[in-house]
Amino acid sequence: MEEEIAANLATVRGRIDAACQAAGRSPGAVTLVAVGKTHGPAAMRAALVAGQRVFGENRVQEALAKFPALREEFPDLALHLIGPLQTNKVKEAVANFDVIETVDRPRLAEALDREMARTGRRLPCFIEVNTGEEPQKAGVFPAAADAFIADCRDRLHLPIAGLMCVPPLGDEPAPHFALLREIARRNGLAGLSMGMSADYEIAIRFGATHVRVGTAIFGARATYHAAAT
Repeated sequence: MEEEIAANLATVRGRIDAACQAAGRSPGAVTLVAVGKTHGPAAMRAALVAGQRVFGENRVQEALAKFPALREEFPDLALHLIGPLQTNKVKEAVANFDVIETVDRPRLAEALDREMARTGRRLPCFIEVNTGEEPQKAGVFPAAADAFIADCRDRLHLPIAGLMCVPPLGDEPAPHFALLREIARRNGLAGLSMGMSADYEIAIRFGATHVRVGTAIFGARATYHAAAT
């Protein structure tokens, strides 16, 4: 497992470097977020041994079952929450993650503000934009994004670092990446979390600062289930 994951990481990093070069960007401008969804602690540790330090998890409880022990061994790892966050998990999320990428509604933003004020732990946040306006998917719709961004920054004083999106399955991703880039530009936001295993090179062309890659590193989704869930 370790050799395979190390080789996959090397391939992904090489493709990121090539995509950055083709776009006239520095490879250092793009952060690889290794997505560990459904894969167990051994796979995460293999990536850590291979030098990966930034990870993404979709669920708070799964992250809590995997990362505390790994963080003791690798204290410089950074953990991004990239899945929907329920308000009753905000306390655990603020305590255990380093970045929240899925701020998508006022109630959640308010809960994050209260918890960050209580703990003094100010985590960089990304606002999730539902670029495809899919009713079943989380994220603020593009037409409401400017007002929501302003509310998060001006009223709640959340540390908004950028925007995140997940284009609709089967859609050409480029228009969604271009839309997210434009919303970020007009709001003065530098961070763009966009692009996954199938399209991260396209996302880099459109200015992604963070790409979330799981399958290309760890293989197909495993059947790991956190004991705490």
